[in-house]
Amino acid sequence: MRLILSRKGFDSTAGGCASPILPDGTMVSLPIPDRKSPIRYLDIAVHGQALGPLVEDLTGGALTPRARAHLDPDLIAGAFPRKRGWRPIFGQAGGEQTVLARAGVGAGDLFLFFGWFRRAERVRGHWRFVTGAPDQHVLWGWMQIDATHAVGDGRSPTWAAYHPHVAAAAHRSNNTLYVGAAGGLGTGVFARYDDRLRLTRPGERRSRWSLPGWFEPRGRPPLGYHHVASRWRRAGDRVHLQSVARGQEFVLDTSHYPEALPWVRELLVS
Repeated sequence: MRLILSRKGFDSTAGGCASPILPDGTMVSLPIPDRKSPIRYLDIAVHGQALGPLVEDLTGGALTPRARAHLDPDLIAGAFPRKRGWRPIFGQAGGEQTVLARAGVGAGDLFLFFGWFRRAERVRGHWRFVTGAPDQHVLWGWMQIDATHAVGDGRSPTWAAYHPHVAAAAHRSNNTLYVGAAGGLGTGVFARYDDRLRLTRPGERRSRWSLPGWFEPRGRPPLGYHHVASRWRRAGDRVHLQSVARGQEFVLDTSHYPEALPWVRELLVS
């Protein structure tokens, strides 16, 4: 099995702020803006929370509820009206799809989605980030792959017509859909923040991670994009990693890391 740490949601250039951790610990990954998408923020609700007001408040009005949203990965049933037969789905294109294809990512492999998060609060009817709350990279969802489809090959599911990688396919090269599995590890989002989901080392910039020690390459093929040895530093039973600033899909071949699957299973029951 291949494990893919996949960076998704608002970032410093797309959206311009963190996704929020709500007062009850609920994590809401905000889809990046996409002017070609048929979906608006006001059309989406996550865990009962409408995204329109969240996006408008947290971006200071830079994005309005009527702005178009790239709802991808789309993992949560009921978040948006869809046709019968819908299943969780994720699209990738361009150079990052080339990364996945070269690594042989396909059925049975597992995406672990992470993003930039910060605690938020509601004050006098509006959302804002908690003063002094840390910026963190946090795991927020997962999807085991059931099938892949090259967009335009005539085999994409008809219910996926709403998806940004299908509805606005013309401007995407190397365009591919990944459909989530119903069995196995399945697909889902983590309902609440938990320290075990945090990648960022406490007190550090969000790109500085603390991972279980078994992630250390020690002569094995390393986590994708992280081949430079100086990025890794052992710290007891943990390993510190200076994660790369760019790139979205970090692939780990778990055949070299037998500890990976037990670690994933523990996260999924948290």
